Amino acid sequence: MNALLAAALLAAAPAAPNDDDPLLAALVDSIDTHVKQLPQSADAPMYYLQYRVADGQLFSISASLGALAESDGRGDRFTGKGRTLDVSVRVGSKALDNTHQLRGKGRYDFEGQGSSGQLPIEDDPRALRIALWRATDRAWKAANKQLIKVRTEKTLKTSEEDQSDDFSVDPANTYVGPRASLELDRDAWTERVKRLSAKFRGATEILDSSVTLVAASMTTYVVDSEGTRLRQPRIFLRLFMSGSVRAEDGMDLDLYDSVEVTAPDQFPDEAALEKRVQTLIDTLLKMKKAPPADPYSGPAIITSKAAAVFFHEIFGHRIEGHRQKDADEGQTFTKKLNQRVLPEFLSVEDDPGREKWDATPLNGFYKYDEEGQKGQKAVLVEKGILKGFLMGRSPVKGFAHSNGHGRAQPGLPTVSRQGNLLVTSTTSVPFEQLKQQLIAQVKARKKPYGLIFHEVSGGFTNTRTGGLPQAFKVLPLVVTRLYPDGREELVRGVDIVGTPLASFERIAATGSDVAVFNGFCGAESGWVPVSAVAPSMLVSDIEVERRSKRHERGPLLPSPFAVDGGAP
Repeated sequence: MNALLAAALLAAAPAAPNDDDPLLAALVDSIDTHVKQLPQSADAPMYYLQYRVADGQLFSISASLGALAESDGRGDRFTGKGRTLDVSVRVGSKALDNTHQLRGKGRYDFEGQGSSGQLPIEDDPRALRIALWRATDRAWKAANKQLIKVRTEKTLKTSEEDQSDDFSVDPANTYVGPRASLELDRDAWTERVKRLSAKFRGATEILDSSVTLVAASMTTYVVDSEGTRLRQPRIFLRLFMSGSVRAEDGMDLDLYDSVEVTAPDQFPDEAALEKRVQTLIDTLLKMKKAPPADPYSGPAIITSKAAAVFFHEIFGHRIEGHRQKDADEGQTFTKKLNQRVLPEFLSVEDDPGREKWDATPLNGFYKYDEEGQKGQKAVLVEKGILKGFLMGRSPVKGFAHSNGHGRAQPGLPTVSRQGNLLVTSTTSVPFEQLKQQLIAQVKARKKPYGLIFHEVSGGFTNTRTGGLPQAFKVLPLVVTRLYPDGREELVRGVDIVGTPLASFERIAATGSDVAVFNGFCGAESGWVPVSAVAPSMLVSDIEVERRSKRHERGPLLPSPFAVDGGAP
């Protein structure tokens, strides 16, 4: 019998009576066993082993036009009940190990950096330890194969500009919080979601609509060979309301609203939610009749919530630490430390330890990251001057330690990511005054109008080199023209495009209004919960382009609700 298997079986004895968490006990015992039993090579010793587990359950309800469309999960790792295991094995040394990025392989290449899989959802000690043994064996073998490739590249290719180590020396942490537990009246919420979705019945021009409640209860574990022992709860609930229409010229238009909370009693009451659904309906119907926007370059206001998304997309990703030493990255800010990158009145920090902004829960809150490090406030920009980066345990030149931003979706290795990105201003004016400043710029530059971006759905940004420009695209949902006489006109079908450095230079003023964007961000390490907070911003020059359209006609037949109220 394999010595490692024998050790795993011996360790699979029942947990001690006072141990109330068999999963945590299995993780700790397996780490101790495998560190002692795995073969150690003088040439490529295993110096680090980590287990990361996401133990959770997700409940979802979706309804359309008053009828239940979907309930509960689909049974994969993101829905229903499940336990996802990630094993990280590092062989070699902190200076050079198997996780070293191979040049030209692409940002999503994590070969040899670990293994992932499912653990039993029952607390059977033997079954848990056998699953951990198998995953550790796979990860150890893959790590040793990858280290050979890393060392070969070091021999064949030119030296890298950033010679930082592959792994930082950071403290081990212990925090055993309560296991996540969520009490939700499913029947009551099912009826509430159905009632909210029924509000769309009277809007027969809306082609598609839904209201969805997602409630997730997650307990995360991090156990490693350095002594880190973490158990953290996370509760997340989101009510998502959406609809879509098609304009006469075939352009599809979507709009949504959402509420994110950490406990069911934090949701607004049903009357307030009904008002939000009605506002969404009214705006969609206006968008359907609105004229299409024209290509434009000129002054604009990005309102607070839209500005938060704007900064998340075009600033936040470029400040993530691992991008500063990846030779295939554009490295927009790598050599701009202690230089001005924003107007003097703006500062930016990322603080994952902050739970709320005023009364609004922040989706990017966490105590410890997926590498076991305490989530720390990272000062990124101070009065316009670049001061630092978001750091995981992959050092870069001048930054040898983590500030607790190593993050990942279950099933993927960690990289440095945003948490709660907070943009603040020392000089601000009321929003109405900001609009007057926009009108003044429109008149001074003899523009027919300025633009106001009220809502955006997100966007994407290219931070890489190799063919594509270092550009971004942000996707607005609600946009108005502001004319010199103060009139506002809703328009549709426009995208914001540009390059980051030029866009930051053009921020001229900020409003006193501040808003929170809560959502999920997708990048190399998957989807992670994030927040961004920012004031409204006046930009002296912004470029927009027309959005593509399908040229498809709307439905040929009238909606059944328009004919007979939808009666069978």
